[in-house]
Amino acid sequence: MRSPETFDAYYVETRTRLLHEAYALTGDAPAARAAVRDAFVVTWHHWRKVSLLDDRDAYVRPLALRRARRRHTARIWHRDKSLAPEIRLTLDALAKLPSRQRELLVLNGLSALSLSDLGRQVGLPRGDAERELQTATSQFALHRDVATTEVSRLLHDLAEPLESVRWPRATVVRRAGAARRRTHTVIGAGLATAALVVSGSLVATGSGTEPTSLAEEKAGPGVTVHAPVDEAAGQAVIDEAALLGPAQTVRFGRGLDWEETATEATGPDGALLAPCQREPLADPAAVAALSRTWEGSETKRVRTKRVTEVTSDAVQVVERSSDADAAGAAFETASLWFAGCADPRTQLVATRDVTRVGDVARAFRLRTWGKRPSTVSVGLARTGDLLVTTVVSSRGRPVSDKDATTSLAAAVNALCGSDGAGACAGRARARTAAPLDLGTGSGMLSVVDLPPVTAVRGPWVGPDPIRARTNDAATRCDRTSFQGKGISKALTRTFVFPETRNAAQLGLTQTVGSMRTGAAEKFVEQVRSRIRQCGQANLGTSVTPLAAASRGDTEMQAWALSIELNDQQSFPFLMAIVRDGRAVSQLGFTPDRNMTMSRPDFVALARRVQERLATLDGS
Repeated sequence: MRSPETFDAYYVETRTRLLHEAYALTGDAPAARAAVRDAFVVTWHHWRKVSLLDDRDAYVRPLALRRARRRHTARIWHRDKSLAPEIRLTLDALAKLPSRQRELLVLNGLSALSLSDLGRQVGLPRGDAERELQTATSQFALHRDVATTEVSRLLHDLAEPLESVRWPRATVVRRAGAARRRTHTVIGAGLATAALVVSGSLVATGSGTEPTSLAEEKAGPGVTVHAPVDEAAGQAVIDEAALLGPAQTVRFGRGLDWEETATEATGPDGALLAPCQREPLADPAAVAALSRTWEGSETKRVRTKRVTEVTSDAVQVVERSSDADAAGAAFETASLWFAGCADPRTQLVATRDVTRVGDVARAFRLRTWGKRPSTVSVGLARTGDLLVTTVVSSRGRPVSDKDATTSLAAAVNALCGSDGAGACAGRARARTAAPLDLGTGSGMLSVVDLPPVTAVRGPWVGPDPIRARTNDAATRCDRTSFQGKGISKALTRTFVFPETRNAAQLGLTQTVGSMRTGAAEKFVEQVRSRIRQCGQANLGTSVTPLAAASRGDTEMQAWALSIELNDQQSFPFLMAIVRDGRAVSQLGFTPDRNMTMSRPDFVALARRVQERLATLDGS
């Protein structure tokens, strides 16, 4: 039974203690707080099982400490001018220990774990753990220049900088955990297989499924917090006045009434304000960050009443890194958040390179599909040490490409001339660009490329690409194989909806391979010829061309096929063959009853295959 009261009591009782341990382990209070919060979100997700454990800490502690290590930036305490000298010396001494010794020392001093439990925590037998702990104690005492009897006191003193930490309410944590449970990919999806009958396809999901993001706390409306302050200079590092104001928000959605909901300083433990965000900041070591959010509403007449509804949300985030290189790395990190968006049922529609805006800029257009479809318009720009992000989520008419890039240019120019800024913006120019390489396999589609399918449950899921011993993208008409002589780099990947019941035939398969250019041309022509002949020679088979394009050393053709099984039943199939130089890919989609994708979406997906193929041809 899921008992909110029991969870809430455990959360309040345990969070400060785990924060103390995570802080002592990393020296990074924001990362430690965020890690403990996230650990409790996961714990509520699995509370039915965790609540039955005799030692709940044994489940939560590893989650918190692992996340704290992953989030923290080395020696972050050197930027915290408020730390007492004694605390700083203790953190410095801990930082000089190897990670395993540091964990043993911290947990021995701050937790009630036995020596055997300590060994299990760090993966050592009891005897080895005891020896490592003795070494850690003596080395820490040496670095800290104190007697070993003082170690416990010094570790407990690390609680002092944490006294002002504020925690989200238990209800907020439980809501985030519930959202995680709803959107989390079915654990057993990696073992699910379903036969794509008629085409002879085998659909599989695996452990390489792409993760979904975790909904976290959102900024409360109507709250304004002063910008972060450089204590040495006494001035704001990022001025609130440099963020977009009311005059610029009209571009986020013309005809809407826009209202600012929050302006606040943010950090590594802040909220996730935009779709596709994976961390609060693209640069976890940013020296300052400021965000502003808006809501856009429209008033409609419903019968005899006028109803006002929020139809759009917008956010701007400005991060300042320590230098231009760090800001450049943050730009690439944020770009991959949106280019490889892990939010379920979210598709990357377009990627554009933007010129004349800052030192470098990009724009993305995504769409979400489900009960409340929306269009997400993203602008990213780096200017000097600053990263500027604008995101607009529209459930009505989307922001035009021109307005999106103009808004980004305005955001950059508002910072122009400020400390840390680089190039300003002129009249923005944007051109369509190939999607960013996500590292999911050369030439292969990713979940973020896939369009909506009607009447399904849950998100698309796909395993890692495997060697193409069979080609499940082929039809009975062409029976194309990627195992012929001279074909290399042959991979295949099948995507399914594991949360959708009774959908054994539903799936999308892509197969790729590389060969000499002349052989690739003949390969594609052979598929065309077989499809054409199949439609002419078989009365029970209909072939409908959907699209064909050829330019330079690239070509693409897509068809809709209907193969008659008997007098009462036929089997529909969408198929495309694509070539980019030496790289060839076949794409096949099998619908199931009313679960299908539109033909324009399939053609657009075939074009996305062509964009992805460039990485295979050049690999």
